Amino acid sequence: MHEEQPQVHLARYITIAVDIATRIIRGEYRIGQKIFGRSTLAGKYNVSPETIRRALTLLQERGIVDVMPGVGVVVKSDRAAREYLADYNQKKVLLDIQERLTELLKEREKLNSEIDKLTNQLLDYTFKMAGRLQKLDEITVPDGSPLLGKSLAEADFRARTGATVLSIYRNGHEILSPEAKTSLHAGDVLIVVGTPESARMVAQLVNGNDNGNDSELGRPEVNV
Repeated sequence: MHEEQPQVHLARYITIAVDIATRIIRGEYRIGQKIFGRSTLAGKYNVSPETIRRALTLLQERGIVDVMPGVGVVVKSDRAAREYLADYNQKKVLLDIQERLTELLKEREKLNSEIDKLTNQLLDYTFKMAGRLQKLDEITVPDGSPLLGKSLAEADFRARTGATVLSIYRNGHEILSPEAKTSLHAGDVLIVVGTPESARMVAQLVNGNDNGNDSELGRPEVNV
């Protein structure tokens, strides 16, 4: 499980401090002018007096206002207000980038989860279909087979059955991926891969009954 990214947002007291500094730059509050008291500002911005106190403390620390007991809040410097807003804008850009990055990471995590889910479904379905459509069979070439002495190419094995010979067991030895020129002997055990229908056609072919009925084949031994 991925760790959830923290939500990025600006504290309310910061946005209030920015608003007051902006008003000072616009000339709504002039240098030396007394602006509203804490209670009035709390009502104006619909926040608690503590939030206003933090905003004014921030402005006072930056030299923008003076908070004087018994007098109130007095505008001190519009230059300091400009410098504060410049710093704020730089930080705001970084915060905006961080917030957008957080959103994109969450979206990527969601997409990765969907991709993993669909990939697993695809693999599961593919394996199930492969299991249904393709399987291994062992088919023994009997004595008297019309294929004895013929090569796989001469028997037109692939074209007539649709099956692929993966190997041939002969006298305790295994011939892996036999070539088309490999001839067939009595007692050879053919390891073939294909559909159930392909296995049936191989059995018919090695018995010389590839055009006949299963019941007439005298099928060789077939081990699944």
